Amino acid sequence: MSEIKVGQLAPDFCLLDQKGAKHILSDYIGKWVLIYFYPKDDTPGCTKEACTLRDNYDAFKKIKATVLGVSTDSTSSHSKFVEKYDLPFTLLADEEKKVVKQYGVFGKKTFMGREYLGTNRMSFLINPKGEIAKIYKTVKPDQHAEEVLQDLSDLSKIS
Repeated sequence: MSEIKVGQLAPDFCLLDQKGAKHILSDYIGKWVLIYFYPKDDTPGCTKEACTLRDNYDAFKKIKATVLGVSTDSTSSHSKFVEKYDLPFTLLADEEKKVVKQYGVFGKKTFMGREYLGTNRMSFLINPKGEIAKIYKTVKPDQHAEEVLQDLSDLSKIS
């Protein structure tokens, strides 16, 4: 699989959300979309990232940008996570790990000296044409929403 690059069409996919509804990425053509990949529901860093996106969600809505979170957790896990933290955006379940592999975010990780395979925290900003506008390889959970909103402001002036 080749690495995803800025300017290429975002790889399409179909996943179920926390309510069991299908979401197809190409259905979002015409809108800005932030796809944020995260390791696991209800863990400290992932909760911080989700809550920061939640707290800035009105700004995303104001500029008509869609936020989609993706992890390999189940739809029921996502449902509990959304309910517990009152998350206003969609979480998609990639239990078969197809999309995390397609986007190159699934791979080796190290935690407390132990190596294992898992989802790396990365995000992709997709423009209204369906192209990758920006890739966030290093995500700071408590600063990510503001960083993306600034980039959306800058990029939407260009496109």
